[in-house]
Amino acid sequence: MDLGLKDRVAVVAASSQGLGKAVALGLAREGTRLALCARTASTLEETAAEIRRETGVEVFTRALDVRLDGEVERFVADLLERFSRIDICVANAGGPPSKSFTETTMEDWRAATELNLLSTVSFARHVLPPMRERRWGRFLAITSMTVKQPVAGLILSNSVRSAVSGLVKSLSNEYGPYNVLVNSVCPGYTATGRLLELAQKQAREQNVSPAEIEARWAREVPLGRIGRPEEFANLVVFLASERASYITGTAIAVDGGIVKGIY
Repeated sequence: MDLGLKDRVAVVAASSQGLGKAVALGLAREGTRLALCARTASTLEETAAEIRRETGVEVFTRALDVRLDGEVERFVADLLERFSRIDICVANAGGPPSKSFTETTMEDWRAATELNLLSTVSFARHVLPPMRERRWGRFLAITSMTVKQPVAGLILSNSVRSAVSGLVKSLSNEYGPYNVLVNSVCPGYTATGRLLELAQKQAREQNVSPAEIEARWAREVPLGRIGRPEEFANLVVFLASERASYITGTAIAVDGGIVKGIY
């Protein structure tokens, strides 16, 4: 299937590793020109070099903090000058720390809001107007299965990422008339560094091995295993494509069936 992504211009945030990197690589394999950002310049450049070697696509990088609106604004402005347009934006950021409610502080709540909600708002503020002007765009937010089924010990993610879902639905209504599609994608247990950190934390608390924690998670999943980053990326790439032209305002789980709700 031709996804119609060749020579499109895509921004992928937090793309030096994990799900962001998998999404960037998936888009590059379809011929998309990339603009990647992350906080650590060295890791970001390693990822960009890897993508260039495998796919040969143009990859622009910028080390920045997605929590700082001014940095995001300058990044987008430079991209518009370089590429003349932005077709696709994948808003992404690392998850907040694993804590129960009693362990959290007000600073934890402010930090989680800045990291996950306000960073998404920032990218939306700067990429959606040019997409609206061109009457073509794809804005995708990476959230979590926690927006559909809260996970114990992840109250910050459960709460703040749900706010991102509300933002995405609202933006889809506002920008739909301009052929700008806005969706969110909700990963379940997926083999990334973030998942390993969560497994290690729970393992310390329960005095078991991280492997045992991961095995328990896998048993919860109807497919019986942890997901692979590329499996998540496959859906994001499709939603960014011409073939997803009538899909907007959705929150789609890529979770192996672990979410028990109907919707």
